[in-house]
Amino acid sequence: MCKLCDEGKPQLICGSRRDFIKTAAIAGTATAASTVLGVTSVNAAETAATMSSMPKDVGKTGRKTIIKGGAILSMDDKVGNFEKADVLLDGKKIIAIGPNLEAADAAIIDAEGMIVMPGFIDTHHHQFETALRSFLADGILVNDGQPHSAYNYYETILQKFSMVYRPSDVYINELFGSIAQLDAGVTTVMDVSQIHHSPEHSDAVISALKDAGRRAVFGYFEGWGDDAKYPDDAARIKTEHFASDDQLLSMVMGGEIYLPGYEKAWKVGRDLGMPIALHVVGTFGMAGTFDELAKAGEFGDDNIFIHMTGMSDMAWKIAADAGAHVSLSVPIEMTMRHGMPPIQKALDLGMQPSLSSDVECTMTADPFTQMRSAMTLQRAFINERALSGEEDLPELVTSNDVIRFATLEGAKGLKLDGKTGSLTPGKEADIVLLDANAINVTPLNHVPGAVATLMDRSNVDSVLVAGKIRKWRGTMVNVDLDKLRTELTASRDYLFEAAGIKQDLFRK
Repeated sequence: MCKLCDEGKPQLICGSRRDFIKTAAIAGTATAASTVLGVTSVNAAETAATMSSMPKDVGKTGRKTIIKGGAILSMDDKVGNFEKADVLLDGKKIIAIGPNLEAADAAIIDAEGMIVMPGFIDTHHHQFETALRSFLADGILVNDGQPHSAYNYYETILQKFSMVYRPSDVYINELFGSIAQLDAGVTTVMDVSQIHHSPEHSDAVISALKDAGRRAVFGYFEGWGDDAKYPDDAARIKTEHFASDDQLLSMVMGGEIYLPGYEKAWKVGRDLGMPIALHVVGTFGMAGTFDELAKAGEFGDDNIFIHMTGMSDMAWKIAADAGAHVSLSVPIEMTMRHGMPPIQKALDLGMQPSLSSDVECTMTADPFTQMRSAMTLQRAFINERALSGEEDLPELVTSNDVIRFATLEGAKGLKLDGKTGSLTPGKEADIVLLDANAINVTPLNHVPGAVATLMDRSNVDSVLVAGKIRKWRGTMVNVDLDKLRTELTASRDYLFEAAGIKQDLFRK
């Protein structure tokens, strides 16, 4: 384990927040730059030039801001959409949406040529695996005796790599993964951190989520080893870190039914008033236990069921009737042998799923990949049935539908729709500006279609979380990527060595 300071945190993250992340004044010289983790950006001149155009004090209490002249995709039927309109903010809150809004002394964000929409929401992302990106690109979930690659997720990632993580590895992986998703327009995540080998590991996750500056749901899942305190440490964690509802972070209890003692985790979570999240995958032989829980009336609207592959019709019906939420990771489910993504099953039962990226060791965590995968898969199912002559078919999923899955439905599933998920007066300003003048989009002919079928992370121009600017004109704010990249790479090198796995950039 890494050396800990008196506060019980890895040395990498101890110290006051003021010392940890400093905001330098923007000056007109080449030496002016933001500072993060106490290190000056290598690209100081470029950063300073970009940051000099950023309006000051956006998101602060009492500061009004107008996002002017964009195409507004609100994801709120009562608000509607606008070809060209403004979004007015007061501090962290949205207070008005419409054409030609006025506010004296408001900061102005020019959104001409932009699509202005709510930030994307990822309801299931294992951010602690960021240093292992693409390692398992050809792998599957478990060794089931059928054809597969040399490595699989359960044995290699969870039972080898994850076992050697120090709190410092947890921190840099979580922080880098969070910032990378902010860069892609994902303003909210449920972080499924199956890395709680000690209270120090748990605190490292939370510190990273806080320091990233975006909305996050801390998923308190399992850990391994003699120092693991799951699920008993949940009460301490909630008291120390989640006592207030007026913050960017909230907490969900992990309750994996393939692990012994899951009943205790469910009870602890419900006693503490937290949602219960779990992976539900037929490959892991969970169907029997899931059926038993369904019959026993254990499902509720506090459940978040991830994947839901291979489950019985009976259990599906009870889950739907109970108001449980389903999070689908369509690309991962297709490539890692979880089972066919049950998007049509959910829709047939009136369940509106959210979308999630799952594991970057196998697939990218950007929201555009998730939306396109869900849209094309569901349409492939229905189109094939239409071509075979079947009638009275379900509706085809549209570009607007998958954007809703990736925004508002995610907020509902995480119990955050009172704060985020749509551009609605009274909600907090989690907003992305997407460049519709970019070469891969222009000319703009259909706003939802452009977002869901044409765009990628390069179109994410600016990002606000609770009114504060986290990305501005293509540049992350107060982030030294060179330093963070160096630290993430060092963590990667340590993890491979400690796990006894050879680094091979071209293995087959």
